[in-house]
Amino acid sequence: MADCMCLNSFKNLFLIGLTPMEKKLAEYKCNTNEAIQLKLVRFPEDLEDDNTTFNPEYSHQVFGDDEVAFGYKGLKILLYYIAGNLSTLFRIEYSSKVNEKFDCVEADDVESKIREIIPPGFCTNTDDFVSLLEKEVNFKPFGMLLHTYSVHNEEAGEDIAYQIYKADMTCPGFREYHERLQTFLMWFIETASFIDVDDERWNYFIVFEKYNKDGATLFATVGYMTVYNYYVYPDKTRPRVSQMLILPPFQGEGHGAQLLETVHRYYMSSPTVLDITAEDPSENYIKLRDFVLVKLCQDLLCFSPGKLMQGFSQEMVMEAQQKLKINKQHTRRVYEILRLRATDMGDAEQSRSYRLDVKRRLIGPYKKKQRELAKMRRCLRPEELTNQLNQIDLNMQHEQLEESFQQLVSDYRRVLERLAQA
Repeated sequence: MADCMCLNSFKNLFLIGLTPMEKKLAEYKCNTNEAIQLKLVRFPEDLEDDNTTFNPEYSHQVFGDDEVAFGYKGLKILLYYIAGNLSTLFRIEYSSKVNEKFDCVEADDVESKIREIIPPGFCTNTDDFVSLLEKEVNFKPFGMLLHTYSVHNEEAGEDIAYQIYKADMTCPGFREYHERLQTFLMWFIETASFIDVDDERWNYFIVFEKYNKDGATLFATVGYMTVYNYYVYPDKTRPRVSQMLILPPFQGEGHGAQLLETVHRYYMSSPTVLDITAEDPSENYIKLRDFVLVKLCQDLLCFSPGKLMQGFSQEMVMEAQQKLKINKQHTRRVYEILRLRATDMGDAEQSRSYRLDVKRRLIGPYKKKQRELAKMRRCLRPEELTNQLNQIDLNMQHEQLEESFQQLVSDYRRVLERLAQA
């Protein structure tokens, strides 16, 4: 109730100073993150169940930076997907819309904006959608089964089975399915873009849940990953993770880790793969990757406690690259995490040794600045040098270094805590 009062007060403050027409128009602005309602439908009753509805995190790529649609009151943009094959129901509802009385102001063409990202062939009425839902029993996952696992569901009181498949555009029906699947990227990845599916170097990995409906086994889409296979001279490839999304109803259940580990294991078996990277990874992806790579590396002999305490070694780089397709940069993070686990941070000497070891890596960018400063001393006039020196505060650099170290240790501890629970 207090939150509602604060929100109303804010709205009232916003309206102060506006002309009557401006106040009237302001009532016809809708937050598109709230207006868009998404569902993954398994049963007809899901259509009326608010608990199955979820909203986007982002809509700026469709509706602009303000994430606002103008011209409607009570706007609802319904995008309902059948849980497995993702056949789509698209409908727009609203309680009122601006008209010619509003001084020639026109409402945004919401329908055209949505049509730009969803493929044709969607339903516009519920009856047609429910008819498609009845045929969902015929839907089967695409491609090759790579991994099966289960997650215990507390609410259902049972283990739920999941499967991960590798597919490509040669799989019958997969191109159309992927066109529907990729629309979710626009709502949940801040800088998403659609890929060129005609490029054969793309691989697709999809997670499905197995569930029962009227005695039959059906499949629901959980999430997916796209990977591009870059050529490395003379005869290798470097798979790069491009997009990864676990749909909101399934987030927080460990599916991201299962998917990333499965993809990693798939490429590990290939002698032509050099290592596996990611394109512009988010902070959440880096944390996920840390967990998966540490889990994979922890049993390698080169990461035994005794060898960890001797420092980062070329043996670790070589073994992680050859056996697990992990590059040097990622191997270094794995080493730091596992060494933290092997270090008694209550022991002054061990703690100091660990801190100095990590900070020697972190200090790299600062040393680069110092080298640049040495060049400046030889090249710049005194007044130009003074300006540059003012930007390089050594005390501030030490503070930033310590902050970076403490943040890393905090992130590493979370990885180790998750590993202990795995």
